[in-house]
Amino acid sequence: MSTVGNPANIFWHENPVGKAEREKLLNQQGCVVWITGLSGSGKSTLACSLGRELQSKGKLSYVLDGDNLRHGLNKNLGFSPESRTENIRRTGEVANLFADAGLICIASLISPYRKDRDACRALLPDKKFIEVFMNMPLQLCEDRDPKGLYKLAREGKIKGFTGIDDPYEPPLNCEIEIQLKDGVVPTPHEMAGQVVSYMENEGFLEA
Repeated sequence: MSTVGNPANIFWHENPVGKAEREKLLNQQGCVVWITGLSGSGKSTLACSLGRELQSKGKLSYVLDGDNLRHGLNKNLGFSPESRTENIRRTGEVANLFADAGLICIASLISPYRKDRDACRALLPDKKFIEVFMNMPLQLCEDRDPKGLYKLAREGKIKGFTGIDDPYEPPLNCEIEIQLKDGVVPTPHEMAGQVVSYMENEGFLEA
């Protein structure tokens, strides 16, 4: 007897309206801007600033924030390596759907493991995955500590915290790297401008 979950019983259904038609309607190319980095590195700040900048240019985007997703889609996941992998897998699949809809999906997550980010990249064709590495020093992130999590991790009250007792694997070939300039953190506007410039040069902001 067949089971509902048997892949042999599941078939892909093609939609008569394709991605190219949706992109033409929106006058932009669906893609994923994946922002990765340590807690406190400025991922959410960049995501919000980028979303606002794209909005001002008449481009439709949507932000998938790691913490927000854990209030809904990923609320049943913890922070073990296996849960972190599943967290990123789910987010990658949703981001891929947004990109297929023709939107610019801005995903903002620590996403510490390189293989998980690479798996999300593999979901998208034709270089539609833009990896943005928030390359900020650990000490800077810890000094900021906007959520008080580093303090708790240092006190041993949080286990498996990225950058303290769990590794962060930096990208090897990211499209964009945000880092200190002469020891100064770029402003949100400057960071968003760097991403928008890349997208303009690569033709993402036109169909």
